[in-house]
Amino acid sequence: MSSTYVPIDCEFHDVLEATATTGRRVAIEYLDTSGQLQTVQARISDLQAHNGEEHMLLDDRSRIRLDAIVSVDGVRLQSHQIRSE
Repeated sequence: MSSTYVPIDCEFHDVLEATATTGRRVAIEYLDTSGQLQTVQARISDLQAHNGEEHMLLDDRSRIRLDAIVSVDGVRLQSHQIRSE
């Protein structure tokens, strides 16, 4: 994963907000800091911006940078379509 934050597209951001609103536990795939694909089952607690980066906060208090997300509840972030399959 790049150390420079790349904003995600607005449509995927809307998916994240809608998912957070439902309060459901969902499968979240993301690339960790070493570029390895990780999967967690969690609820999205909040979406926050800080120091020019956006993050997803999970119910276990972990934080995932939005441009590291590959998919949430089966919906893929477009920039990860080819890399993650």
